[in-house]
Amino acid sequence: MTALRPIADPYVASAPTGTRVRTRLRVTPQDEAVLWAVGTYLGSLAGRDLAARCAEGRLDTRGKARSRAARKRALTAESSSRWAGAITRTSEDQHRLAEQNLQTERASLVARIHRIETRLTAPVGGHPAGPRGYATAAERHAKSVRCQALKARLGRVERQLESGHVSVVRGGKALLRKRNGLNVTGLTEDQWRREWESSRLFLTADGEKDVAWGNLTIRWNPDAGWLELKLPAPLTNLANQSHGRYRLSCLVGFSYRGDEVAAQAASGAIRYDISRDSARDRWYIDASWKTTPTPLASLVRLQQFPVVAIDVNPDHLAVAAVAPDGNMLATPATVDLNLTGLPTTTRDAYLRAAVSGIIATA
Repeated sequence: MTALRPIADPYVASAPTGTRVRTRLRVTPQDEAVLWAVGTYLGSLAGRDLAARCAEGRLDTRGKARSRAARKRALTAESSSRWAGAITRTSEDQHRLAEQNLQTERASLVARIHRIETRLTAPVGGHPAGPRGYATAAERHAKSVRCQALKARLGRVERQLESGHVSVVRGGKALLRKRNGLNVTGLTEDQWRREWESSRLFLTADGEKDVAWGNLTIRWNPDAGWLELKLPAPLTNLANQSHGRYRLSCLVGFSYRGDEVAAQAASGAIRYDISRDSARDRWYIDASWKTTPTPLASLVRLQQFPVVAIDVNPDHLAVAAVAPDGNMLATPATVDLNLTGLPTTTRDAYLRAAVSGIIATA
């Protein structure tokens, strides 16, 4: 009999340090053409800058600062100082995340190899006092072959980490691999191309402190409801406002937490990301900003109040309010959560809805 996993000690989850709110942009054909032109042009600059950053490899703090300053100066002439700042900041984030992913993959490979090698030391079909062996000789042979493959992958990852050069695919490696299996994914070449181009658009404006409406690159007026963006230097002929700016024809409003977005836009820095969902043929804008988390209460303090207890079951969650003395308060509730056979996105949506319901109960 295998040992059960120990139950972890309870802890107080930290409060979120940021907020992100999304709304749909009901753009006109002219607005869509301008967004495509700007996003494609800035996306090409972002791809070139990311390639240059990846070619430089691992840099120390001063090296990163010098590299970003030089790349930003080169991009400013082709766009603007603020667009260049957002592009270089994104490249640094992607490079750092790629290196973290390699380190995580290395740790995972080491753990998997150790697990297989430990079981390979035990006899086939036996259950000695030490590690448990594999059930059959065929399974043991397959696992030994698998171990060799994992070691080869580990060697490649370690060489890549040692060299300091990482690879990043703008748009995602998973989407890139779909190109060679369109008959399996059910996508036509035109559909894949549209999705690929949509994922590589760059329409991101970083927040700026003490600036009207959060930043000067993409601005949203909460009172009037208009949204406008600063055009890069080569595309200023598309402007319909002064100072090389383009204002969308549609009104923009955040139906969810719109008052919070409006308050942040009026008083602090706010970042905007415009993206396109190729499957639905829709445009969206995300507003995000940093928040100041409230001080966390101690676990001893929280245990003096009723809590919401959750019992996880295969097809539902049993929810009940429990008093500090352990007695149940009111009537327990059941949250249906049958996720069998559902796609990943649908399961995630049901799980988020269940969590939101439990938070509302709390």
